[in-house]
Amino acid sequence: MVKRNLILAFESSCDETSVAVIEDGHRVLSNIVATQIASHQRFGGVVPEVASRHHIEQITKCTKEALEQAGVSYQDLTAVAVTYGPGLVGSLLIGVTAAKTIAWAHQLPLVPVNHMAGHLYAARFVSDFTYPMLGLLVSGGHTELVYMKEEHDYQIIGETRDDAAGEAYDKVGRVMGINYPAGKTVDQWAAKGHDTFNFPRAMEKEDNFDFSFSGLKSAFINTVHNADQRGEVLDKYDLAASFQQSVVDVLVAKTIRALDEFPVKQLILAGGVAANQGLRKQLSAGLQAKHPEVQLLQAPLKYCGDNAAMIGAAGYVNYLHGDRADGSLNAVPGLSFAHLKEEN
Repeated sequence: MVKRNLILAFESSCDETSVAVIEDGHRVLSNIVATQIASHQRFGGVVPEVASRHHIEQITKCTKEALEQAGVSYQDLTAVAVTYGPGLVGSLLIGVTAAKTIAWAHQLPLVPVNHMAGHLYAARFVSDFTYPMLGLLVSGGHTELVYMKEEHDYQIIGETRDDAAGEAYDKVGRVMGINYPAGKTVDQWAAKGHDTFNFPRAMEKEDNFDFSFSGLKSAFINTVHNADQRGEVLDKYDLAASFQQSVVDVLVAKTIRALDEFPVKQLILAGGVAANQGLRKQLSAGLQAKHPEVQLLQAPLKYCGDNAAMIGAAGYVNYLHGDRADGSLNAVPGLSFAHLKEEN
């Protein structure tokens, strides 16, 4: 009988406590997620101290539940994988400490995982990866284009210069009276409206693959405030549609340009904002029109947000490549992939 590779994975980078058991890098035996949204809603966003306390309360419960649901014990495990960055330092430390403790107590290899690699590997539950690949990572904290020449090799070719796309969604949502997190509601409202406000598409035509969303956010807020001062009522569906169209146009245009310059076999769409229906549809249509030879892998909706299943999938690859950590592993809140070197 072939030995199963079972990874116990931890994810606690922001406001979700998650523990999963993954078999051979692509089969989810369990994926427990304890969300904290209700605790952060009254503040309009994630409060780091509140998030850390929740992680402490939930991490042992989630671990017990993940093992029980998977029907495995610590003795069955091959390794322990954990997100060590990027993220909120207090939140990351809870997952890192839990993973280190279990790895030490049960003499298991400890595998450190970059949270963003985890997001990319959420698409591994859809299909095997064929290299070279490109990843469009869009979330609350990050917006970046990542080139993967081969397995276990990640290079940033473009990223946001200021706000992440998901962050902009939450901020404009707040202006429209939508509770945190606003992305899903803005997406739903956008489907009922039209792009009548013609907000700016920052850096869309610039000769690079970087993004900027702070100008769009300011234009949106100014439009709403000016209307309020004049006593005008703006159509919320048209506002949402105009904002979303501006974001999606830039994301898709830059991704298509990157595909022109970097011939790849597959394109991954992942991260929290990858659940956005407007983005999914337009990226899919753009790919069909300009690069039909590239296969689009969209992370399953249930694995777009933060979860430990994706960390287990990425952790399995790291494990095979010999990535190991010891008791000195620490949280690295500003962790990032390397940037593509000019000579490439």
